[in-house]
Amino acid sequence: MNLNKAMIIGNLTRDPEVRSTPQGTSVASFTVATNLVWKDQSGQKQEKVEYHDVVAWRKLADIVGQYLKKGSKVYIEGRLQTRDWTGQDGVKKYRTEIIAENMIMLDRPSNQGQGTRSAPAQNNEPDLPTIEQEDTSTKQNSESESDSDEIKLEDIPF
Repeated sequence: MNLNKAMIIGNLTRDPEVRSTPQGTSVASFTVATNLVWKDQSGQKQEKVEYHDVVAWRKLADIVGQYLKKGSKVYIEGRLQTRDWTGQDGVKKYRTEIIAENMIMLDRPSNQGQGTRSAPAQNNEPDLPTIEQEDTSTKQNSESESDSDEIKLEDIPF
């Protein structure tokens, strides 16, 4: 059995770049920054930032381009994929990316009191079978109606 799963929560470092393939398929690329905070042996607070390149395909790419912007907080779920190419200097280059399969916007809409919104992806990349995912938007909307039961990211101990 094999497993290739990536899950991150972070903020976009720039506005998503949405393009179309020659066949008309939408593809969005963006970078998400995540922070790791810890105390060293002397008790000093340390912080390390990681930058994750993310690629979304088809309808998810359109949603990303429409709703996300620099600074947006998102949950991204997908798989890792490394691609390689030869640069103009003749050197082989590599890039590992998260191919997004699901995305949840964690910022509250500015004019609405609703909670997170989910954008499940289907058939994310050319020549891949459709990924069936549970619709979580109804569950999330009912959860957000009761603010006292809402779990905030700040309350999670890890």
